[in-house]
Amino acid sequence: MFDYQEAFSRNIGWVTEAEQEKLRNCRVAIGGLGGVGGVHLLTLARLGIGRFTIADFDVFEMANFNRQVGARMSTLKRPKIDVMADELRDINADAELRCCPAGINAESLDDFLDGVDIYVDGLDFFAFAARRMTFAACERKGIPVVTAAPLGLGTAVMSFAPGGMPFEDYFGWGDSDELEMSIRFLVGLSPAMLQRGYIVDETRVNLAERRGPSSIAACQLCAGVAAVEVLKLLLGRGGVRLAPWATQFDAYRMRLVHTWRPWGYRNPLQRLMIMLLKGQLKGMVQRTAKGSAP
Repeated sequence: MFDYQEAFSRNIGWVTEAEQEKLRNCRVAIGGLGGVGGVHLLTLARLGIGRFTIADFDVFEMANFNRQVGARMSTLKRPKIDVMADELRDINADAELRCCPAGINAESLDDFLDGVDIYVDGLDFFAFAARRMTFAACERKGIPVVTAAPLGLGTAVMSFAPGGMPFEDYFGWGDSDELEMSIRFLVGLSPAMLQRGYIVDETRVNLAERRGPSSIAACQLCAGVAAVEVLKLLLGRGGVRLAPWATQFDAYRMRLVHTWRPWGYRNPLQRLMIMLLKGQLKGMVQRTAKGSAP
């Protein structure tokens, strides 16, 4: 017989019994259940969050095995949302769960965010339309957002909430094309770009083709950092730095950097980093082309 108090009793000490009960009654929405979204769900479930709304339209593939917690031989070709719903219920049999198997779109967005206390971004890096739509809706509804990106062998985390800079003002996607959006998103998340310099195969990176290397280590770092941000926001603990603050921890370099970029993408330092990244990517493409030439 499942017992909530016993299952999450070891959280007490870091949270009070009253705070644990509050977490039990909070609703967290997670968009995307892949590399970071799946491990976000399980980490927050073990914190004792009692209500979730999840969205994903994809199925598990063999290429997901290196980083996605729900990907295994027994789940191949199964919908990610079904697999992760089962995983959640195995941790908290009393959890209240709403599922959006069509993913996040204009038709499902209001239902997805209904009654939500906080949104945790687990969307694919390149899901520009869904991310922009969801962040804008959260801003209108006053719902805090935590996004943690697995960059290199580390994580970059940002929080958006009333009182901070809005997503669009910070990243400045405007009417940019997808490549420009990906560059601004990458630099916005990690202005310090700590992940530069230790990639060993540049041919595996191509933002224009929506591909790059990934790692379970980075995804799990994302989940740990994001979960603590969620806990502080839900419990009103304070100490959360809202955008235009960003934080990046790179485990490979063992470095932690906090950055503050007033005016967001218009900040001179941010504009310089965008320009430098464009040059770096152009150089990578040229070196790759030379390497593949007969």
